[in-house]
Amino acid sequence: MGAQLAGGGGRGSGRKRRRSHVMNEINITPFVDVMLVLLVIFMIAAPLMTVSVPIDLPQASARAIQQDRPPITVSVKQNGEIFVGENRVESAQLVEHVRSTAQNGAEERIFVRGDAAANYQAIMDVLSQLKGGGFTKVALVATERASR
Repeated sequence: MGAQLAGGGGRGSGRKRRRSHVMNEINITPFVDVMLVLLVIFMIAAPLMTVSVPIDLPQASARAIQQDRPPITVSVKQNGEIFVGENRVESAQLVEHVRSTAQNGAEERIFVRGDAAANYQAIMDVLSQLKGGGFTKVALVATERASR
């Protein structure tokens, strides 16, 4: 009364099972394809990211910040003269003069005011000197742009 099935499939059926081999190679073709597409996109997009639009730095639409104590003000005039507060200072003595004025040391807030017609390099030199002197809270000041 015991019937035997034709397909077997049991352990004793006599068929040998083939083990599938695990592929241990990494297929990097899709990765290379994606990288090449990104490379082409960035090569095309990079030159478009530079903007050569003339800007007017001394005006901004930001509102004035409310402060508890007035910061140290460094002004750069059109002819390159530097003032700390109301006092004219030579470029070489700028950091020492600001240090003597600062009450909080290097944590003192410093506002740099640059004339609209001043040489941009002169303003950047003042910023570089202040940063090199250890001052970390240095900001540029602008006038508020009139609403249109």
